[in-house]
Amino acid sequence: MRVVTLFLPKVTAKTAFLFILPQYNVSVPTADSETVHYHYGPKDLVTILFYIFITIILHAVVQEYILDKISKRLHLSKVKHSKFNESGQLVVFHLSSVIWCFYVVVTEGYLTNPRSLWEDYPHVYLPFQVKFFYLCQLAYWLHALPELYFQKVRKEEIPRQLQYICLYLVHIAGAYLLNLSRLGLILLLLQYSTEFLFHTARLFYFADENNEKLFNAWAAVFGVTRLFILTLAVLAIGFGLARMENQAFDPERGNFNTLLCRLCVLLLVCAAQAWLMWRFIHSQLRHWREYWNEQSAKRRVPAVPRLPARLIKRESGYHENGVVKAENGTSPRTKKLKSP
Repeated sequence: MRVVTLFLPKVTAKTAFLFILPQYNVSVPTADSETVHYHYGPKDLVTILFYIFITIILHAVVQEYILDKISKRLHLSKVKHSKFNESGQLVVFHLSSVIWCFYVVVTEGYLTNPRSLWEDYPHVYLPFQVKFFYLCQLAYWLHALPELYFQKVRKEEIPRQLQYICLYLVHIAGAYLLNLSRLGLILLLLQYSTEFLFHTARLFYFADENNEKLFNAWAAVFGVTRLFILTLAVLAIGFGLARMENQAFDPERGNFNTLLCRLCVLLLVCAAQAWLMWRFIHSQLRHWREYWNEQSAKRRVPAVPRLPARLIKRESGYHENGVVKAENGTSPRTKKLKSP
């Protein structure tokens, strides 16, 4: 009996994973022969499309097996039920993204070496976990567009959600395509941490409307996060990239380090943070105004105790609230006086 032996090349888990999820971009080996880096290309759209379907399935699983069971016990109204589902989905997403992003940032050494955010720019070749993280983020926010129809979101809520979805897509795609992936990871970590705290506070508020302590903590963290994001963006783009030697516009090599590009990126980041801060201040002022109006209304209208009706007995009947009543409950007729 003749046995045929097939000698296959050694396939790592990452290579197999990229092969299953149609990833056809060119891989470039680094100085370490075991490390392979990747860069973006038009075939990323195939991978993103694949992960959009995966995300829709995971979205439905979380909705059916977790959120629906909790909302049934809370007996929420239609408006609160829609916001509860939105916050529940985003809590799961932000928590997983924060953990994943923190792991990537720590293992790649971006936290311990802040200069790596702008040194050796352009960062054309990405590690596997960085590229995979960005593709999953783009797939999630793209899947949120058809979910507006599947979740039957109210027409009043659609513009607000579209604004946030487009805001995330522009920033994530911009960091990915302009080769600012390292700075984008740090900014996403800060932003997602704040959003996770906000949606967690909303879930606790729906469970108990008197529980607003997490909202106070989120309000304090929100302003600090805006300051950190603006500081990092100005430090990395305004000062770090401005001191780099290669400041030539070269899309083929992925170099966008020019004065115009830096100003556009800084303007986009500052405008987004200013818009978020303005909405935050506007919502806080409206909340405080409603609270003080309720308190002033309670002070102006004191509670008046109800007094029981006094019953005064008379010879021909009795008085009830100033009206003379007979013994049988009817008003006695007035007697006519005869003239002499």
